[in-house]
Formats: sequence, structure tokens, C-alpha cells
Amino acid sequence: MVEQLVAQAASAGWELVNEPEGWMLRQGKSRIAVDFTGGSNHHRRLHGGGRGQPVAKAVGLKAGNIVPSVLDCTAGLGRDAFVLASLGCRVQLCERSPLVQLLLQDGLRRAAASDDTGLRETIARMVLLPGDAVAQMAALAETDRPDVVFLDPMFPERRKASAAVKKDMAAFHALVGADEDADMLLPLALQLARYRVVVKRPRHAPHLAGIKPGLVQEGESTRFDIYPLRSMQQP
Repeated sequence: MVEQLVAQAASAGWELVNEPEGWMLRQGKSRIAVDFTGGSNHHRRLHGGGRGQPVAKAVGLKAGNIVPSVLDCTAGLGRDAFVLASLGCRVQLCERSPLVQLLLQDGLRRAAASDDTGLRETIARMVLLPGDAVAQMAALAETDRPDVVFLDPMFPERRKASAAVKKDMAAFHALVGADEDADMLLPLALQLARYRVVVKRPRHAPHLAGIKPGLVQEGESTRFDIYPLRSMQQP
């Protein structure tokens, strides 16, 4: 399995290596890894703005003491899921790319072994589910429906944006490709979520599946399309 992932990375011009600090993609001086113990993830956990962060507001954390459970169907490197877990949400993560799953699982494993109690508590609220989101949504519909379903599908890369696209996003486009089937996820999410579905999109991108959201939370470069299903209840 690892050999196949190494070959997949190499086909896009990256090395997949297991260094002392964990699994990573390497290309020249560029490094891509999932690290919840330091860097931007660490800073957001401690100084990111708490419930005032856009993703927290979008899933409903701004409403009193409500702390919804979240299914992140397109987890990627786990950044938004980590923010939500750090604020108390129980987050289940789906990521269909085996290569990205490897990086994500490795990051979760290393963070769970940290000496930082707060970090370990955050990681304990994150569960990486096997398989793709479609299969997991079908399974959860029979067992444990999440309060919120979160979708952040990979958007096709703009030709003129290559200089501004971050290295990790460029690697994702090369290794994973755009989520061309993303439109099918929204109807499934609307059937599964108990209270709302949240879709993170580039600011000027069309609505997923052509379905207009009930609410839109605008940002500088991204927006959150919010599909309320029913009012969240106080615990």
C-alpha cells in the first residue's frame, strides 16, 4: 500500500517520505505534512479567535452553549476539523484519498502522544473514518446522525492562480484532483444532518449542486453557504 502511495506522489513530482517527525510530501524545499502540535494549527488553537472564527460561526457554535457534532466529509489536511474540535465539537472526518489519509492519520497519531493535555483532549474529539464520505453518510444515517455536515470540496484550480495557490493546495490538485462529483454530496448531506449543512466555497464559486443556501456568510476569499434544516436546541 505504501509503495503505491509513494508511486502516486512521484507521478506528481513529490516524494512521500517517513522522516523522524512523521510522514510528509517533499519537493525541493517544500514540505507538506499534517502537524497539529505546532505551526498554524497550534496558533489557531491558542489564538485563533475561538467561537468568533468564521467556521465556528458557520456550524452554529456562536449560538449560546451549543456544541454540535460535525461530520467533515472532505477533511483534507484536517485544519477546519481541528479548529472545531479545539472548541469542543466531536468531529468525524472523511477523506477519500489514501495518500491524504496517511498524512492525516499520522498527524493525529503524533498529536495524541503530545505532552500538551489540551491538545490531546482536542485530538480525542477527532475520529478519522475509513472509506469515502458517501459510504460513511449511508452508515451514519442508520446509527449516529451528526448535527452538522460540513463540506469543503476541492474546487478546480484556476489557470491564472498558480502563483497565489499555496503549495499544499497545488499538491492536492496534482495528487487528488478536483472533486468533480462534489455536487452529489450536498443532497446526501441534507438528508443526513440533524440541524444544518455547511458548504465552504471560494467566494465567487457557484452554489454546490445549484442549490441556493438559506444563509451565506461572506469572507474575503471564501464564503460559507449554510443550509438550515431546523433550529439548534440548547443542551
